[in-house]
Amino acid sequence: MSVQPDPQKPDRRLIFLLNAGHRRVQRWIEAKMAAKGGLTAAQSGVLFFLGERDGALIGEAADALDLAPSAMTGLIDRMTRAELVERHADPKDGRAMRLRLTDKGRAAHEAAKAGLDGLNAHLTEGFTPEEIGVVARWLGSLQTKFPKGEC
Repeated sequence: MSVQPDPQKPDRRLIFLLNAGHRRVQRWIEAKMAAKGGLTAAQSGVLFFLGERDGALIGEAADALDLAPSAMTGLIDRMTRAELVERHADPKDGRAMRLRLTDKGRAAHEAAKAGLDGLNAHLTEGFTPEEIGVVARWLGSLQTKFPKGEC
């Protein structure tokens, strides 16, 4: 039996609510993606990034997705095996690798984009644009208040 929150006394356990919400949304996304071909949320993130910046350096993609280089390498290895992306040596620095979407990756990007509209509608249902603006501003402020690499 679950305890229902009192609408007159909002739950202010922000860390708990943020973590619990993240886990639930992540599991929901992963289940939906698995049902539609097996893309993970992380792979979708790479597809979205490369949809805007095809040919970006691996490090740029890792920064944009807030992933450690080692996690990004494994992710790109899996996406390369799945024929979603290709690695190409940077013409100015042969040690650096650039990522490019394959035709299969572009198709997966378009499918993921279509699903994102539905997800955003589901996430914002029941809230006014002003309320969503406050939530977005608060979530965005976390990037500034807790910069990457700072402990």
